[in-house]
Amino acid sequence: MTEPPRTPRGTTCPTCGTIHERCTAHKSGSIKAGNPRPCMAMPVNGLTVCTAHGGKSTAAKAAAGRRVTEAAAAKEAARFATRRDIHPADALLELVQWTAGEVDYWRGKVDQLADDELAGMLTTKTEQGTDRGERTDVTTTEAAEHIYIRMLGKASDRLATYAAAALRAGVEERRIRLAEGQGALVATVIRRVLDALNLTPAQLEQVPVIVPRELRALTAPRETA
Repeated sequence: MTEPPRTPRGTTCPTCGTIHERCTAHKSGSIKAGNPRPCMAMPVNGLTVCTAHGGKSTAAKAAAGRRVTEAAAAKEAARFATRRDIHPADALLELVQWTAGEVDYWRGKVDQLADDELAGMLTTKTEQGTDRGERTDVTTTEAAEHIYIRMLGKASDRLATYAAAALRAGVEERRIRLAEGQGALVATVIRRVLDALNLTPAQLEQVPVIVPRELRALTAPRETA
């Protein structure tokens, strides 16, 4: 019986009904015996599993290294980054500009690749796992995209996301400005109407009460039957 899907640490495992405080896998043979128990071994730094449950594989080591590096970078940024007041629209515009520059950089790198590099490089990796309680080594060979091509794809996806968000923000800002302009136009018309009516002092005293009340009623959402 193969190992069931692993549950993130700190959450109740649907397989054994307990919380995996350490490795997210189960003790060897416990699944097959019908009595799943959480593995109590310490996970590899940067991973959620121990060495016996895949933590020694090439892919796992690479993932662990990336997570440790990312965690250190995030900690450094949280410690030394300073607050900067910026309008959300300006922040989106900066992201679009910076990411567009990143896309141009990686596109230039891709343009310099040879034909065999563009076609993809063959990589071989060996992963360790378990099958019916026994450790197994699986070696696979696959064609992987060049790192420049992958980075270009990721940067292009981010640029599309930021650009779409900026366009949406621009549309909303235009709507707000349009609404503000319409409100100013209505106020001007009301002032002209009131001036033309030659209202008595008593009537003029009611204007600050009646006009705002009627405008709120005009713009309030209407209930449907």
